[in-house]
Amino acid sequence: MIGRIERVPLRDVWPREAPDFTGWLSDNVDQLSEATGLSLSGAEPEQTAGDFSVDLVAEDQNGNRIVIENQLEKSDHDHLGKLVTYLAALDAKAAIWIVADARPEHITAVTWLNESTAASFYLVKVEAVRIGESARAPLFTAIVGPSAEGREIGAKRKELEEGAATRKRFWEGLLAKARERTSLHASTPPNTNFWLQAPTALGGVAFTYIIRKHDREANVSIQRWDGGWNSRVFDALLQSRAEIEEEFGGELEWDRAETVAWCFIRHRMGPGGYDAEDRWPQVQDAMVDAMVRLERAFAPRIAKLAL
Repeated sequence: MIGRIERVPLRDVWPREAPDFTGWLSDNVDQLSEATGLSLSGAEPEQTAGDFSVDLVAEDQNGNRIVIENQLEKSDHDHLGKLVTYLAALDAKAAIWIVADARPEHITAVTWLNESTAASFYLVKVEAVRIGESARAPLFTAIVGPSAEGREIGAKRKELEEGAATRKRFWEGLLAKARERTSLHASTPPNTNFWLQAPTALGGVAFTYIIRKHDREANVSIQRWDGGWNSRVFDALLQSRAEIEEEFGGELEWDRAETVAWCFIRHRMGPGGYDAEDRWPQVQDAMVDAMVRLERAFAPRIAKLAL
């Protein structure tokens, strides 16, 4: 015969959170271990953290402090704030937030904390159950916990954020140099993208700087959402390829890029990108020089196409 699990109201089992549930959990913290994967022991109630008291402070198998915050109701911002405060105040390695019901925004918040911090955060749902007339029993279910995938996502996000900040600093330096030689990008502000554009006399055509981690380029980009128009402009310029490359002072890569409809005329430079910060002055000088030569070779011809 197989029985059915029946949920029992938590307050029927633990009427008061602090003396009843927290007191019970301090003596039975091992029952929380299975849900979290931590080997918890030595749970002490009401530990001081500044002006606050932590519900429980336990240890894991390595002797690290683990703070536990109990909430026998729907999760709220106040308890989330306390959890982070307690973890920092006690220099704990992990924090466990036990709730009766987790709001979606708090699931998201705990996931973000695991991705963005060195500490480990667990959001655990607690229920009281029984089968038939059996004794009531706790049921802990981990909703969110740390994972290798989460750490990887967090590391990647940090890398992207750092890359964006680095690119902006790179563009600031490049624009300062460029404005000494040409007004082409004079009204272009630095950004966090890997490209920086200045419009030409013909809408949809731009002079573009590209900076990647390990290489860079200067190009003329033809980027209307009309593949036919892009091809016609590209072909008109291509007719003067020999003269253009002579005026530019070197060969260019003529890329019709038909699969994406956009067309490019590129001068690739590399190695040397935003990751080589010690070489930025040389990299920026070379990019500005290439852009000045592109402008000299293309701007008059593009202006004629705009007529």
